[in-house]
Amino acid sequence: MTKKSNKFLMPTDYQIYLFHEGTNYDTYQMLGCKYISDDNNQQDGYRFAVWAPNAKAVSLVGDFNQWRIDSHPMERIEDSGIWWTFVPGMKTGQLYKYAIISSDGHIFLKADPFAFCSEIRPGTASVTYRLDRYQWRNSSRQKDKTQLPYESPMLIYEVHAGSWKRHEDGSFYTYREMAEALIPYVVDMGYTHIELMPLQEHPLDASWGYQVTGYYAPTRRYGDPEDLMYFIDECHGAGLKVIMDWVPAHFPKDAHGLARFDGTCLYEYEDKRIGEHAHWGTLVFDYRKPEVQSFLISNAMFWLKVYRFDGLRVDAVSSMIYRDYGRKSGEWLPNEYGGNENLEAISFLQKLNKAIFSEIPNALMIAEESTAFPGVTRPVHEGGLGFNYKWNMGWMHDSLKYFSMDPYFRKFNHGLLTFLLMYTYSENFILPLSHDEVVHGKKSLINKMFGTYEQKFSTLRAFYGYMMALPGKKLLFMGGEFGQFIEWRYDAQLEWFLLEYESHGRLKHYVRELNHIYLKNRCLWQLDHSWDGFEWIQADDADNSVISFLRRGRKKGEYMIVISNFTPVFRHKYQIRVPTSGEYYVLLHSDYVEFGGATEYLPTYKSNKKKIKEHVEHVIEIDLAPLSTVYLRKCPGQSRKKMKSADTN
Repeated sequence: MTKKSNKFLMPTDYQIYLFHEGTNYDTYQMLGCKYISDDNNQQDGYRFAVWAPNAKAVSLVGDFNQWRIDSHPMERIEDSGIWWTFVPGMKTGQLYKYAIISSDGHIFLKADPFAFCSEIRPGTASVTYRLDRYQWRNSSRQKDKTQLPYESPMLIYEVHAGSWKRHEDGSFYTYREMAEALIPYVVDMGYTHIELMPLQEHPLDASWGYQVTGYYAPTRRYGDPEDLMYFIDECHGAGLKVIMDWVPAHFPKDAHGLARFDGTCLYEYEDKRIGEHAHWGTLVFDYRKPEVQSFLISNAMFWLKVYRFDGLRVDAVSSMIYRDYGRKSGEWLPNEYGGNENLEAISFLQKLNKAIFSEIPNALMIAEESTAFPGVTRPVHEGGLGFNYKWNMGWMHDSLKYFSMDPYFRKFNHGLLTFLLMYTYSENFILPLSHDEVVHGKKSLINKMFGTYEQKFSTLRAFYGYMMALPGKKLLFMGGEFGQFIEWRYDAQLEWFLLEYESHGRLKHYVRELNHIYLKNRCLWQLDHSWDGFEWIQADDADNSVISFLRRGRKKGEYMIVISNFTPVFRHKYQIRVPTSGEYYVLLHSDYVEFGGATEYLPTYKSNKKKIKEHVEHVIEIDLAPLSTVYLRKCPGQSRKKMKSADTN
């Protein structure tokens, strides 16, 4: 085959130009392993292309040529740094790697950075694969192209695919089996989104997927790429959106991966003071390089476009934007201005989000950013990083600290509850109770709660009710909905047998009811990111550890009263200010018997007038059960029976 006759197989000059400019956002079409079918020449086969600018020579090896280095040499495309070859007649499902000879003569066997499929661990080879065969049936993105998430309900169920459920023999559920089991469970529980911890190929189960070697390949632990497409398709058909954890912050040092890919620091910073996370044993992408920008932005686009994920949760953003992250004094290199910010990473994140939203306006780009770095969810044109959501890690840590302490001391730490409202509208926040908080000796959510066995359940129900009513979208890690007592284990399924015990079964019932109340009441999510949606009733009753506030919807007169008592003390005839006179009914009580509490029934509450200095306020007197949260709504003038069955707002 001559170069001329096969020019149609090669990456184009324009593709190469964009790649080197850092603006080729579908680089996976240019590099990697691509199936080629030419009807005229009948040259079906696979085209391979790899970026290795500092290599002396590159060849294709695999099971198709007995891994012989001299069998399929690759051709360099002038001074582009890209090597390519075409193998006619090559079958789908064959193993391959690139044999890269460095400038000093060393030979490296590298997996394809753009491979669509990889060998399952402990194998490390790439696999020839076609992604154009799956026939999509559903696409949530096509149905709501203009719908933005800010005024929509968002309840995220965070899942580790390898440990939600397993077979009796300990083997994994496949993507298709998860579609049959996980989707109806999540729908029934009232969640709107599934967030999957990283699914990109990774060699070590214990990394939970956060040390990626195959950025374009979904892990084979749970099936083939088409099986993952099926899972996402079924989610969309059930009305669910799907988010994937994405890891552009670092990558492992595995010999077959990106590390020193062509014998040089091609993808990573060369200087270890900015190029290595010693505490993780990983390397940092060199965000200055246009080719690395093309690689990563194309990867984000790939999962959103090809697999039709609805969003990405970007892991470890803080480690990207700070040069001193996880490093002691003297172990990090300041930027050109002497600061600790990684200016190249900041610029990259802005470029990433600008590119994503220009093509997919309603995508979810969620930052796991644990500091007070300003403007994480501010648009790029306003100087922000350009994400549309950020995990509120501060709220999570403050809340878990508060609920883990003896109730006596809570009055001295009341600010852990109220501090949130000092900054909640500075960003678009998601309130997470994530996997990181229920592992490595931190205890499970239920076991973090202070007190006796019964008090732990009461406190967790009260906490969940309080959390659901706060401004911000919501996320709960799997197992939290039924109170798994032991910490999360990545190598075993959740302890589903606990549902046979009354307390755990009733907690799950409570979470389900709470979720559905959230969905039905616009005032709990419609104005999440506006002061118009929140009003304190009582923020500073620290002595009683009682907190109360209003959540409002856009419609006039549409509101909900939320009251929480975070002590094991009964508060008789506790006075609560209400906006207008009339009767109020209990929409939800975390202490109801059906949820595992002790409260049988609460009546409606009629407001009374109370003169305060020069004005009159309307108040109700309510009995607050120990360790409880109550939702109140204004009676619409219906009978009690009708009110209980009414679909509110």
